[in-house]
Amino acid sequence: MSLLDRHVAFLEALRAAGLPVSLSEDLDAVSALSAVAWSSRDTVRDVYAATLVKRQSNRATFESLFDLYFPRLVGDGTRAQDPSLADEDAAATTAAVVGELREALMEAAEAGDTDRMRELAAQAMAQLGAMPGRGPGLSSWSSYTALRRIDADELIGQLVEGLMAAGWTREEAERTASRRLGQFTGLVEADARRRIAEEKGPDHVARITVRPSIDRLDFLSMRRTDIEELRAEVYPLARRLATRLAREQHARRRGPLDFRRTVRASLAYGGVPLETHHKPKRPHRNELVVLCDVSGSVANFASFTLLLVFALQEAFTRVRAFTFVDRLHEVTGEFKAGGDVVDTMERLVASSEHAARVGRTNYGRAFAQFRNEHFDALTPKTALLILGDARSNYSDLALNDLRAMVGATRHAFWLNPEVRRQWDTGDSEATAYGNIVDMVECRNLTQLQEFIHDLA
Repeated sequence: MSLLDRHVAFLEALRAAGLPVSLSEDLDAVSALSAVAWSSRDTVRDVYAATLVKRQSNRATFESLFDLYFPRLVGDGTRAQDPSLADEDAAATTAAVVGELREALMEAAEAGDTDRMRELAAQAMAQLGAMPGRGPGLSSWSSYTALRRIDADELIGQLVEGLMAAGWTREEAERTASRRLGQFTGLVEADARRRIAEEKGPDHVARITVRPSIDRLDFLSMRRTDIEELRAEVYPLARRLATRLAREQHARRRGPLDFRRTVRASLAYGGVPLETHHKPKRPHRNELVVLCDVSGSVANFASFTLLLVFALQEAFTRVRAFTFVDRLHEVTGEFKAGGDVVDTMERLVASSEHAARVGRTNYGRAFAQFRNEHFDALTPKTALLILGDARSNYSDLALNDLRAMVGATRHAFWLNPEVRRQWDTGDSEATAYGNIVDMVECRNLTQLQEFIHDLA
């Protein structure tokens, strides 16, 4: 692959992972790279990052893809050219070699030496991660195999003791030990991706292993670290979206042509209407009622949707929110202006206990309860938003209740976080409910932003 092909493929991979990289930024990167020396990999990476990455949340995806397309080394580097070291590799799976690796890892982790841990990660993959004899098309490198043989998790206790002996408190030592050995695990996984990319091409590995940016990550496949990152993103994202909404509403404020004022103003120019005047447009803002399924399978999706909606309260005249599993519970009071995101999330999680009596999702019971107890919340000015996967455990669907609710509102939408091909499988009643309410697939933050923007 030529350098130009590698550059083009790298940018295509960034776009495929969700980073907004335009043609002008592509040209900016080329111009900037022509002004620096290519002898330093760190300089090249920094130039690419400065010209292509707009948000800090996209940096991790950028780093993963940069390591694939511009690897730090090829194969085992200079070690592969040393016959004596090749002999060493042949005996790499012995217990003595594992012991040496563990001992070296302990020293590097105690010293916090990232460069040394990166060298040990490459050494561990070379000596312990090979999977000879696998069939064609199957990967010949496995980070899982290397990490299982080293068993780095077992070293945490030993590392904590070492740090405490150096004067660290137990809490600091435990936190640092977990972070440094977790970093080593990430380095081993990155080296495995690099080696597989050498065999099968970086495009193949990027398509399969590199996770998309946080705003395009599937709500239902998020890990704990992703949730923490998304929490930090919600409010800045809401502020950006609120600014955009305010700007667009201001632009739409001009109403139809005021003929009388326009003609009157034209008298100053001999009857030529050089200045046009328009009637003021009455601002129109929706009331919003949100019903959220907060059962375990869709809890993350519901929580972040609620947070985003309430962060944009000024875009609506009034917002009321209800959560349910098998019974309805109003959570409007949990959202306070200027409240802390973490505290709000914790209150939401705690309040979800009131939404479950039996613990099995029952959409029909929730809709019937809403119609009986909160139907006055719906008016011809109301937009009704339902969040959930439409999986109701084969219970009564209460279609008439939902039909009455939809008929009492101005708009009604259902956001389903499941991929569309899974609708109507198992206990999913997507089509039955979708015939009454417009059901929209909403699987990530980007889709959610676009929907909230159109709704407001």
